[in-house]
Amino acid sequence: MSLAEPAASHPLPGRFLVLEGIDGCGKTTQLEALRQWLPASGLLPAGAQLLVSREPGGTALGQALRGLLLHPPEAAAPCPTAELLLYAADRAQHVEATIRPALAAGHWVLCDRFAGSTAAYQGYGRGLSLALIAQLEAIATAGLRADLTLWLDLPLALSLQRRQGRAADRIEASGEAFLARVAAGFGQLAAQRGWPRLDASLPALEVTAACCSLLEARFGCGGSDPVSPSWGPVAEGTSVLTGDGA
Repeated sequence: MSLAEPAASHPLPGRFLVLEGIDGCGKTTQLEALRQWLPASGLLPAGAQLLVSREPGGTALGQALRGLLLHPPEAAAPCPTAELLLYAADRAQHVEATIRPALAAGHWVLCDRFAGSTAAYQGYGRGLSLALIAQLEAIATAGLRADLTLWLDLPLALSLQRRQGRAADRIEASGEAFLARVAAGFGQLAAQRGWPRLDASLPALEVTAACCSLLEARFGCGGSDPVSPSWGPVAEGTSVLTGDGA
């Protein structure tokens, strides 16, 4: 079945932007860079705000599910199908309680991961049915899709190198073969769904500049320069509304 994203993602006045990629690709860094750049970019309409969120964990329920998914007690680790359903529950709550209301109010939402990660990790990685995953995606999102998904493409070897010395969560600890399937899956999803590819092996500022250029090309002409590398990570478990649009 085709997993291509339709050109028109939703009829709501806001804009929904997603960053996807394997662990270590720099999503957190770019999320924070865009959180600083977008409100001053001239792209947001007057009165619009920027909501920064993530999956799993973009709601109070999602926070609890994130713990079960990534750091469960050993005896409580979910099997692959249960894992898939927990991610779907997180997404359904996130869309209903956070994303759709923000878009309906005309705000922009910038999210660390969305449905593509489920297809990559639970579909290509775990080997679960992509058709089943597509059905669950349709239920959890009620048809909501991102206006633009940016794929931060990083070779697996460099991802592993970047994550050396960092404690792995349950998903990251699933083994190199699993992560290789996930990385390949992201490549296939990007081709199928038309995601722009960014070379995440480049210096962070160069990646940021490429992200900003893509956003300006898609949504209009902005006048701000990409931000300097002085940001910190988005606070754990928070959704942040920042700044009025120009």
